[in-house]
Amino acid sequence: MRIEDKVKLLSGKDVWHTADIESEGIPSIMMADGPHGLRKQIDSRDNIGIRGTYPATLYPAATTVACTFNKDLAYKMGKMIGAEARSMDVQVVLGPGINIKRNPLCGRNFEYYSEDPYLAGTLGYHWIIGLQSNHVGASLKHYAANSQETLRLWSDSVIDERALREIYLKNFEIAIKAEPSTVMCCYNKVNGVYGSENKYLLTDILRGEWGYKGLVVSDWGAVSNHVKAVLAGCDLEMPSSHGYGTKKIFESFKKGEITEADLDKSANRVLALVNKYKDNKTLAFNREEAEKTARELATEGIVLLKNEDVLPLEEKERIAIVGEFAEKPRIQGGGSSHINPIRKESLLSEISAYTKNYQYFQGYNLENDAYNEELAEEVLKNIKGFDKVVFMTGLPEWSETEGEDRRDLKLPASHLRLIDEILTLNPNVIITLYIGAQVEMPFADRAKAILNCNLLGEASGKPLLDILYGIVSPSGRLATTFPLRLEDDPSTINFGNTNNAVWYVESIFVGYRYYTTFNKPVLYPFGYGLSYSEFEYRDLEIDTEEITENGNIKVSCKVKNVGKYPVKEVVQLYVENYKETLYKPLRELRRFEKVFLNVGEEKEIVFTLAYNDFSYYDTNLKEFYVDKGLYKIQICKNAEEVILEKTVEKKTDKQGYQWQGRKEYHLTDQEFVEVYARPLPQRNIVRKRPYTMDDNVNFLQKTLIGKIMKRFIRKHIFKLTEDPKERKIFLEQALSVPLRTLASMSGGLFSLEKMEGIVDILNFRIIRGIKKL
Repeated sequence: MRIEDKVKLLSGKDVWHTADIESEGIPSIMMADGPHGLRKQIDSRDNIGIRGTYPATLYPAATTVACTFNKDLAYKMGKMIGAEARSMDVQVVLGPGINIKRNPLCGRNFEYYSEDPYLAGTLGYHWIIGLQSNHVGASLKHYAANSQETLRLWSDSVIDERALREIYLKNFEIAIKAEPSTVMCCYNKVNGVYGSENKYLLTDILRGEWGYKGLVVSDWGAVSNHVKAVLAGCDLEMPSSHGYGTKKIFESFKKGEITEADLDKSANRVLALVNKYKDNKTLAFNREEAEKTARELATEGIVLLKNEDVLPLEEKERIAIVGEFAEKPRIQGGGSSHINPIRKESLLSEISAYTKNYQYFQGYNLENDAYNEELAEEVLKNIKGFDKVVFMTGLPEWSETEGEDRRDLKLPASHLRLIDEILTLNPNVIITLYIGAQVEMPFADRAKAILNCNLLGEASGKPLLDILYGIVSPSGRLATTFPLRLEDDPSTINFGNTNNAVWYVESIFVGYRYYTTFNKPVLYPFGYGLSYSEFEYRDLEIDTEEITENGNIKVSCKVKNVGKYPVKEVVQLYVENYKETLYKPLRELRRFEKVFLNVGEEKEIVFTLAYNDFSYYDTNLKEFYVDKGLYKIQICKNAEEVILEKTVEKKTDKQGYQWQGRKEYHLTDQEFVEVYARPLPQRNIVRKRPYTMDDNVNFLQKTLIGKIMKRFIRKHIFKLTEDPKERKIFLEQALSVPLRTLASMSGGLFSLEKMEGIVDILNFRIIRGIKKL
């Protein structure tokens, strides 16, 4: 194959296809978004979906799937998305997204599973196995440490090695065992190096330590320097840079900066991917099975947070249903995962088939956050006459979206005011939440019941109805900790508020690892969820009391349904860490199993723990290591509530180096300097000449060209959409992405070469710049 053809393979043909080479008989294959449903663009040149997408099954978002704690359902979801991809001639689905939910404010938290790497990695693993069982490739993303949306294409995630290995890579290490066809690198830098150019992540760890054989693809517009990316192990640049990246690589090849052997490595991986899926036949799709799977996921993803004997509802009771979410539920988040659903349902569309003993009140207007006096008055003058009130609240759709982080944990003020007023008139209020991530709940003490529906996808009516009326008992468990206040989260002080580097000062203490270790009170802990039934645990057994490097520990316990409802229970196994060293979490989730139990039924649950389940990453030994000492194997209801426990011991006396941290609520910057063990980059910088293609329009605000570009972009976006919220989001994102990404994602509005010319002019290289325009 000619050098030119090898180079051509390393960039996309357009937004969604790999390059084809007709002379060599190499076809292109298609990729499409799809973490919770297939998002195939109608126009393959369209990146942001302005021109629309084909209708598809909309499954619950990953935040909901995680709350099921059900590995089999994650597998079924992946399998059904794979089947739908085959029916629509898509060869690679861009999912799952398994990034860690470092902070509740991340605008894309709805698209990720959990704050816990074991849960996230395990569900991702099963999703991939399911998808690829239909001979469709997965794209495990976004590798790695992509945990905020603010300046996500520029920011530098500064993470100490232990936190990187134990938290932000562990999820990928688990999921990679499913052998996804592709891994998608992140936009952000990790410890100073862009994800697409990070040889340590892409080659040393991913391929060297974990043995990954597949293809690494860039996130869309993530490549800063294509030559550096290929040399680091990023094989395929997406979308097409329309010859720009190809030209840069070919120039570097002629200079000897990149060799033919380097090109062969990546070209061969692209060819292997194409050859694997090029002969896929379009298959018929079982829509009924997909709908059933979506409904099962939604049902098991609802979490009962509180119940003071008001649930389940009885058919004879007079129920007031308040809130426009009952009619127009929030079913997904915004951005590249946004699906055009084949069907939608709501509580109102489903309830009349079950009971007529209810009345609906709109209560508020979803299109306007302001308190609506007329709608509220209608509720308040009637609410006393009802036995119980189901109040539907949640976050507006525009508040949780790719490319933007949230500003706070507050629900709409108009909703909270109406809830408060209703509670003064009728105490039997049941709150249902449509949210993609944590929120504050000022009503938590006064409401009689709270249901976290998460984002349920197309099946947003019947699953909620079934749980409200006790047709099904809730079985969801929280996959993230709900803090009392945003400032309680140790990462908040270093989240989304810098323009250069994000210091992960909290280190390994992410989510429940922080709250349990430092005994910090929370609203609801990780793993928490109530049921309509009761359970009895007994007979925790282990087959050995010693932890050995090459041995496993078999753990078993019995769980019995002693309540009145058949139901699924989530059995959670944690390891409590050796306490003589403070710089460890108190306990960590190591296994979980979801089991169905009829009334009175008892089952034995068996787990197997390995050596590494007791380990931490030792930065001196550069390996996962288990300290000498005592450990507890615990069966828990959630991260804070231990039911049964047994003690095991590591008897060997080899000791690894470990930083002796102080037991404080927040690690200090000075302590982080010691942990990070290398020079720290500045959190904030002032951008000035010379500008580069990595700068964004916001950085150019003081220049004439920057002001002209901003006006031009604003005018173009206002032509694309008339929705004021969409305009705001699109404009903020366009002004904050690197100039190179702005060009590659502009649909031909800017070419990369022209953008390079603009950068030259900004740097007073006027003649050179004009020649490129």
